[in-house]
Amino acid sequence: MRALILIGPLVVLCSCGNGKSDVAHRMASLDSLAQEHPEAQVQAVELNAYDIPLQLVLPEMLAEQGDSLQVHWSEEFGRLEVRAGDHFALNITEGFGDIGRLKADLGRDMLQKNTIVRDQPDRLVYRSTFPDGDLVFVHFLRVITVGDRTFEVTDAEGGRYNEADVDRMMNAVSPQSPT
Repeated sequence: MRALILIGPLVVLCSCGNGKSDVAHRMASLDSLAQEHPEAQVQAVELNAYDIPLQLVLPEMLAEQGDSLQVHWSEEFGRLEVRAGDHFALNITEGFGDIGRLKADLGRDMLQKNTIVRDQPDRLVYRSTFPDGDLVFVHFLRVITVGDRTFEVTDAEGGRYNEADVDRMMNAVSPQSPT
């Protein structure tokens, strides 16, 4: 049976100091912790240390492949960047969650042809194709509302993801379970 490493004590220890940058450095140490205890698997990471009331549940396949989790707060972009291997890279920002606006923007895009693959009230999956047809990108926007705050979860720019990758990323983030 796999042990569950809870990040709660880490969050408490990080409540002093610079906050987000301190936590970012300590979250990066999760990889070394996992290497010291290969029998353990990080399954849930609470993001409240970044003032984000969400949790990240890593897909089991990432642990099996040995992909290390990297969580980084980007001051420049005002977002939380989560990476694990080549097929798991997402950004979390606090925003409006306006899927209608994104669909309108996709319709006006003159460079790429955009096709909506899945349209649900809280998520949009779309495929972007360049005119030559060689480059196809699958993207997503998921909106998660917690209380009076709205968060947008998207794939990271520049990645080449298929629909299975996008589904894994969308489903990895959820509101924190009540304690």
